[in-house]
Amino acid sequence: MTGPATRPLLFLDVDGPLNPYAAKPTRRPEGYQTHRMLLASMAQPHRPSYHRRRPLRVWLNPDHGPSLLALPYDLVWATTWTDEANEWIAPRLGLPELPVVQWPRPRQDGPGGVFWKTATLVEWAAGRPFAWVDDDVTDADVAWVAAHHGGPALVHRVDPKHGLRAGDFAALASWAGVMS
Repeated sequence: MTGPATRPLLFLDVDGPLNPYAAKPTRRPEGYQTHRMLLASMAQPHRPSYHRRRPLRVWLNPDHGPSLLALPYDLVWATTWTDEANEWIAPRLGLPELPVVQWPRPRQDGPGGVFWKTATLVEWAAGRPFAWVDDDVTDADVAWVAAHHGGPALVHRVDPKHGLRAGDFAALASWAGVMS
């Protein structure tokens, strides 16, 4: 059995996996609740949306928190929400404060269409097994992780129209079971 010090990491993106932002704006997905959030980062000039004064509409499923905590992973925020995920997302899902990956600037995709988050996550994992849920990953990211990460990894794309679903949780649990 895998002990707490050797559990794989689970890198969590917010928009897409937890907030199905690509769903029809007039049709909230089943099980989700609507939250209005006005983040401090929205007022920063380096953000493209800094002129926005209206709060963001965020859909979150309160069942995701307990489901994530039940998985045999150490959870880590891997989102552009950075520290604000602990302020705005974690409490609404019943998650504790989680470690946060800090992103480099500028954020530029790598060669061959590798997503800009990929190299940073491999570096952050430092050879430790990890799973990563995100809506922006492609086969290029899977190949890059396989070539550059010294440990097992699962790069799992989540449909941003639906967010995490039962099949996604099953895939994460199954992969973690193989690691133990």
